[in-house]
Amino acid sequence: MEATEALAPTTPAITPSPTIEMKHSGLGIASFVLSITSMMLIFGLLIVAGVIEATTPGGMNEESVEAIVVGLLLFAFIGTALVATGLGIAGLCQKQRKKIFAILGTIFSLVTVISTVALIAFGMTID
Repeated sequence: MEATEALAPTTPAITPSPTIEMKHSGLGIASFVLSITSMMLIFGLLIVAGVIEATTPGGMNEESVEAIVVGLLLFAFIGTALVATGLGIAGLCQKQRKKIFAILGTIFSLVTVISTVALIAFGMTID
């Protein structure tokens, strides 16, 4: 019996600890979806404005209903992109969450806002 006691392990068996799978940030997903949506809506709105400008003799009247609606929608979509930026930053601050959607949402929304504002500024200098 002494021989079997010598072969018995003296250290307890090491069991692997279960890995905790981190979930995606809900705020990051919302930021990503809003940023992509606002980007597509602004792009579509700029196409609509270009078509209206090209098909109207003498160009689009700045005081027409169409021009006012396009301008208001543009500001609304920029606001949506800014909300996406805020959600993305909030998603980056969450602990124990995957941050890829928060990073992408923040980047896409900032690029959308900056490029739209730059395009508006460029358009104002052309006149």
